[in-house]
Amino acid sequence: MSEPRYGSVSDDVLPEEHLAAIEAVLMVTDEPVPAAQLASVLGLPTGQVLELLAELGADYRGERHGRRRGFELREAGGGWRVYSAPAHADVVGRFVVDGQTARLTQASLETLAVIAYRQPVARGRIAAIRGVNVDGVVRTLVARGLVEEAGHDPEGGAMLYRTSSYFLERMGLRSLEELPPLAPYLPEVDALDDVDGELR
Repeated sequence: MSEPRYGSVSDDVLPEEHLAAIEAVLMVTDEPVPAAQLASVLGLPTGQVLELLAELGADYRGERHGRRRGFELREAGGGWRVYSAPAHADVVGRFVVDGQTARLTQASLETLAVIAYRQPVARGRIAAIRGVNVDGVVRTLVARGLVEEAGHDPEGGAMLYRTSSYFLERMGLRSLEELPPLAPYLPEVDALDDVDGELR
């Protein structure tokens, strides 16, 4: 007996837990995620995951009796990822520019510390260490000139990030060797090594 097509299920009985799980993964990824990879972690057929992604995209566009969101789900670069909606590009741009003159948030400081002590490092590893999505924070740090791209990871191809010369200038350091020891500021430093080891 063939498996029933997911698309034949009515909207009121959609598997909300699968939709929520996909959203959770998309919120922490730093690169587009292929549908096949989502299917693997969810234990679902790829075709069903594609239909779930289409459902989420329609929901974000306000096509499922809800409001249009300020973000959208797009397929790009061989996978799926959440992006801010183009209609709000001006507002997002002003927010990023305004952030260049504002004090760094706690999230920015924590992310900057991870980059400073683990560079060059990919956003995925930073997110794993901090336990949250860091896409927006890394973009802000790049926009403020404190962090810069450092090529691609030879193994996975992810973009790597490092601190900039402006970072050293703002910190009053001549080189990274002058960074203070990490342990007094991050008591759980051993946990970072554990996470780093697991990722390898």
